[in-house]
Amino acid sequence: MFAAMFAATTSGIRPDGEDAFIPSSVCKQGDVSQSLAPDLTQAVPFSSGNPRIDETRGIMYLFREDASSSQNLPVDRKPLVCVLAVPNHMTYADFCRFCGSFVQHMAEMRIVRNDGMEDQYSVLIRFNDQSSTDSFFKHFRGKRFSSLEVDACQVLYTLDVEYTGSIEHAQGTLASSTEQVNCAVCLERLDQDDGAILTTICNHSFHCSCISKWADSSCPVCRYCQQQPDKSTCSVCGTSENLWICVICGSVGCGRYKDGHAIRHWKETQHCFSLELETQRVWDYVGDNYVHRLIQSKTDGKLVELNFHGAHADDTCGSCNCGDSGIDEALFNSKFEAILMEYNDLLTSQLENQRKYFESLLQEAKEEDEREISKAVQKAVNLRLQKLKTKLNKHIEEKRFVEDINENLLKNQETWKAKIQQIEEREQAAVRLKDEKIQKLEEQLQNLICSIEAQNAVDDNPPSQVSNDIKNVKITLSGSSSSRSK
Repeated sequence: MFAAMFAATTSGIRPDGEDAFIPSSVCKQGDVSQSLAPDLTQAVPFSSGNPRIDETRGIMYLFREDASSSQNLPVDRKPLVCVLAVPNHMTYADFCRFCGSFVQHMAEMRIVRNDGMEDQYSVLIRFNDQSSTDSFFKHFRGKRFSSLEVDACQVLYTLDVEYTGSIEHAQGTLASSTEQVNCAVCLERLDQDDGAILTTICNHSFHCSCISKWADSSCPVCRYCQQQPDKSTCSVCGTSENLWICVICGSVGCGRYKDGHAIRHWKETQHCFSLELETQRVWDYVGDNYVHRLIQSKTDGKLVELNFHGAHADDTCGSCNCGDSGIDEALFNSKFEAILMEYNDLLTSQLENQRKYFESLLQEAKEEDEREISKAVQKAVNLRLQKLKTKLNKHIEEKRFVEDINENLLKNQETWKAKIQQIEEREQAAVRLKDEKIQKLEEQLQNLICSIEAQNAVDDNPPSQVSNDIKNVKITLSGSSSSRSK
C-alpha cells in the first residue's frame, strides 16, 4: 500500500549501457518475426516500467510447449528462457530463493508483465551457458512454486526478445538507461562477473544477492510495487480518480480538484491527515501542506526535498522579494488593502455559500429521513396487516373445517343411536323368542318324561294296576293342564 508510483525507465543493463535482452541484430519491429517459424514459436506481448512514468513494450518469441519437451529440446534454443505466470504474491527474494543454486549460473533476470494478467508476472532469464539453461528447464518444468500453490512453473525456451517502443507518461527529462550503472543497495557496479543482475518490473537493476535481502515486492529505488492494490473508489460519488484516504478512520474520498469529498470529510470530522493513494503522500489540512520533508519526483521517482514555499508560490515571481522599487508605498498599501478587502469579501461569501449549502444538505437529509421513516412505517404497517389478514383467514378456514367435522359427528351420532336402538330391540326380541322356545321345550320334555314313566309302569305292573295308574296319570295330567290353562 505504501509503494510509491514513481519509477525511472532504466532496464536490465550491462556496464557499457547495452541492454542484454535486446539482441544486436534487432533494429526494428518485424525483423525477428519474419525469420522465425510460426509453427514452432509463439509471440507473447509484454510490458515493463512504471505505467505513470514510462512504459516499455515488446514481444517475446517463445518456443511452443509441444516443440520443447524434456526429451526433445529445440535445436535453435539459446541460453534464454522465460518463466510464465509467476504468482504476483511472490516477491523478488522469493523467486530468487525458488531458483536456488541456479542463480549463480544466471547472467540476468528481468521481470515483465503479460498483457491481461494483472495477478501474475513473467521472468526472462539469461544463463551463462547452454548446459545450465537445459538443467534449469528440466528441473523446474512443471514444478509447483510451493506446496501450497496449485499452479506449476511454466518454463519455455525463448528464441528472441523484440522491443517495440516506449511510452512516456511523465513530463520532463526521464532518466536514461545509462544512468544506473551501480546497484542501489550495495553501490557497486552492475558487473555480470559479480553475479546475476535482476531488473525489477519498474526497470531498475540490482544484484540478485542484494535484492534477495529485500523483504517486500517494492523497488528499493522508487518504491514501485509489483503487487498493485485493488482499485478504490470514493465512498460518496464512486469516482476512482484523485483519491485520498483518511489515516484516522480509513474513509476514502476524492480530492478538492474533483468533488472535494475528502476535504468535506475533514470539515465534518476534523480528521486532518489524509493519504493520497496515487502518490502515497500525506496532507495536513490544518497546516495546508504535506507532512513530508522529502517526496518522490514525478520525473524519475527519486526522493527530493519538498519546497513548501515554492509549492505555494505564484507562477510569476514565486517566493522572491522582487518588485518595482518605483512604486509608491502609499499606492502599494492601498493596493494591498484592496486585495485584502476583496479576499475577505470573497472568503465571507464562500463561507456563507458553504453555510447555506450545508444547511440545505441538513434540510434535505432531514426530509429524506422523514420520508424514509414514513415509508418504513407504512411498509411495516402494511406488512403487519397483511400477516394478520393471512392469519385471520387461516383461522377462519380452520373454524369452518372444525364446524364441518362437528356437524358430521352430530349426524353420525344420531345415526349410531338409531342403529344401537334397533340392535337392542332385536336383542330383546331374540331373548323373548329364546325364552318361549325354552319353555316349550321344557313342557315337551316334561311330557316325554311322563310318557316314559308310564310306559315303564305298564311293563312292570299287572294290567289292573296299570289301568288305575293310567287313570291317575290322566287325572294328574288333566289337573296339570287345567292349572296351566288357568
